[in-house]
Amino acid sequence: MARLSTHVLDTANGRPAAGMRVRLYVCQPRGLAETVWTNAKGRAEFAGDAFAPGVYELVFSVADYFVPSGNAAGDTEPFLGEVVVRFGVASAEADYHVPLLVSPYGYTTYRGS
Repeated sequence: MARLSTHVLDTANGRPAAGMRVRLYVCQPRGLAETVWTNAKGRAEFAGDAFAPGVYELVFSVADYFVPSGNAAGDTEPFLGEVVVRFGVASAEADYHVPLLVSPYGYTTYRGS
């Protein structure tokens, strides 16, 4: 069975993004599959019981993470509210790792190992 994990790093403060909410959606048919929060090391894993080939989205709650900590430069509206990463799963047997490097004003993601 495929496994999915993420690792979120707060590049504005040089630390793991602990406590960030991450939602996993199945795109066809559209629906919320699971919600997790990153641990103290900025990592989270998804259960994967129904993780099959298809298209998925990870939705990272970036504004909820940065605004309460006062890291959005006092802006009344955050520049990034949510970061959505849409990706395809080709194999039900493979492991998928989707890291996110994020600040209040930009992000980078890739398929990790």
